[in-house]
Amino acid sequence: MSRLAGVVAGAARDGEPLPVTLADIQAAAGRVGPQVLDTPCLASRTLSDILGAQVVLKFENLQFTASFKERGALNALMRLCEAADAAGRPRPGVITASAGNHAQGLAHHAQRLGLKAVIVMPVATPLVKIERTRGFGAEVVLHGEQFDDARRHALALAAERGLQLVHPFDDADVVAGQGTVALEMLAAHPEIDTLVVAVGGGGLLGGMAVVARALRPDIELVGVQVERYASMVNAVTGSRHPMGPSTIAEGIAVSEAGQITRQLIGSLVDELLLVDEGDIEEAVVMLLEVEKTVVEGAGAAGLAALLRHRERFAGRTVGLVLCGGNIDPLLLAAIIERGMVRAGRLARLTVGARDAPGTLARITALVAEAGANIDEVRHQRAFSSLSAQHVDIELVVQTRGREHLAAVLQALQAVGFQARSGPIGG
Repeated sequence: MSRLAGVVAGAARDGEPLPVTLADIQAAAGRVGPQVLDTPCLASRTLSDILGAQVVLKFENLQFTASFKERGALNALMRLCEAADAAGRPRPGVITASAGNHAQGLAHHAQRLGLKAVIVMPVATPLVKIERTRGFGAEVVLHGEQFDDARRHALALAAERGLQLVHPFDDADVVAGQGTVALEMLAAHPEIDTLVVAVGGGGLLGGMAVVARALRPDIELVGVQVERYASMVNAVTGSRHPMGPSTIAEGIAVSEAGQITRQLIGSLVDELLLVDEGDIEEAVVMLLEVEKTVVEGAGAAGLAALLRHRERFAGRTVGLVLCGGNIDPLLLAAIIERGMVRAGRLARLTVGARDAPGTLARITALVAEAGANIDEVRHQRAFSSLSAQHVDIELVVQTRGREHLAAVLQALQAVGFQARSGPIGG
């Protein structure tokens, strides 16, 4: 998709003061800094060579809960504790609706601070996320099919039980906590001239934008959403991209932009870009291969934007936030396999041959001599278009890439076999 119309940056829009300030974020850094990891912020020589831009990575996937989300959750909790202590009141219990990283971050730090935490999750939330959240001592309530159902139930429970709601992104204290990422990045790498940040509800980009505009007014700020959940793009630009049905970047699959985050992004961010599922998959695999780091779909969104819009970022010094690493191992395995198919390193070959003894041995020997490895073999007789004396032999092979795959096909064709490649499962 072509790049979207930019958003004019400014300290405020329509004369309205911004709901989060640099002072708020600096104060948040003082609170959360001693209790969360100042994650590595490193230049990637290999990604820079591949993309034609200087790429700097912030490894937020190395936080204890594998996501930046615990920064905002912790800041909000500490603010609640400060207010209760100052007023001489008991510290409140907290509640939120989340199926992912915010749930774990809030549960972890509520446990550390001795606060009761209730997390409302949709009933279809993966079991591993439910158990991780319970492992931090939170009460997990399963309710509704979608996040909005869980959110409404969380509001009802908050009123019923006297709990304090901590919104995943539309909360000034949460946004201030997330903005501490930019303080660390710009201190470590002041040469960064462009920040490219994943956007779901917008808490991370909104907080980082406040810092960047205050400290580096000339810096370029770019948000990234997946095409299937372009809620912030719709909110800021007036477009009408449909939502859903699903995405591998579930951490940024938010169907409705927040009011606070919409104001910050609309006022401060230069541009919003969209990426598709294939871009995200390619970025996940590239980070695994090049940086030896595991990210979830949302964590790869920034790199996906650089892959999709290479000319847009050529020659720039780009800061990317690897914002989360909580990915299901089975999903990661599927993404790796699909990436190998796209690169020609895993391919399905169909070889038409006479159905006679020794034919399969000859074919496999030719493939081996060409330097490829065979994963699977299947004979296809009933569903072949060849004559009854012939058979289609389907091979799934590992190669070194597309040129090597072409050489394997040529070796088979050179001795008279009808060999072709096609999509796995096609």
